[in-house]
Amino acid sequence: MSRIQGISELAQPLMRTYQLQTSLWLPQPREQIFDFFSDPKNLEKITPPWLRFEIVSPTELAVGPGTRIDYRLRVRGLPFRWQSEITVWEPPTRFVDQQTRGPYQVWIHEHTFSEHEGGTIAGDNVVYAVPGGKLVQKLFVAPDLDRIFHYRHEVLQNIFNPKQLQPIEHGGAIVLAFKAAFVKSGHQG
Repeated sequence: MSRIQGISELAQPLMRTYQLQTSLWLPQPREQIFDFFSDPKNLEKITPPWLRFEIVSPTELAVGPGTRIDYRLRVRGLPFRWQSEITVWEPPTRFVDQQTRGPYQVWIHEHTFSEHEGGTIAGDNVVYAVPGGKLVQKLFVAPDLDRIFHYRHEVLQNIFNPKQLQPIEHGGAIVLAFKAAFVKSGHQG
């Protein structure tokens, strides 16, 4: 169980949380992939244009524990300000950003990076809660997050593996192809 799942279980009595998990193999060294993900400027590159995502904070930040980054974006046409804080910083294996202001009741995003077959598996584990509950989650948030992370994976493939898009198997799962699982409070289903 990752540390973020423990957070999800603590939030459970207060609100319903969901979990998004994705993984993607990229044919580059872990340090290079970690550096790309930990540079706030690259968020604009991997965020879909329909969100009109813009970093408001200075982009030349020294990122580490306690760093706060401010953004503006539009979700289904509605403008939002979002602030995230880096709460865990363990280069080059993982970092966690947590929403301190934004559209979600809870948003805790763990980024993991593990070496695999000459490349890196970049993993995302997001625990989140939405205003409006299960209906809003099912009709709006889950489909939107699916589209956003699918877009993100396509862009990452174009940046780090533009010549070859061949799936590999890792633990019985195809990790090059987009894979997302929504989980309620850390439990599959």
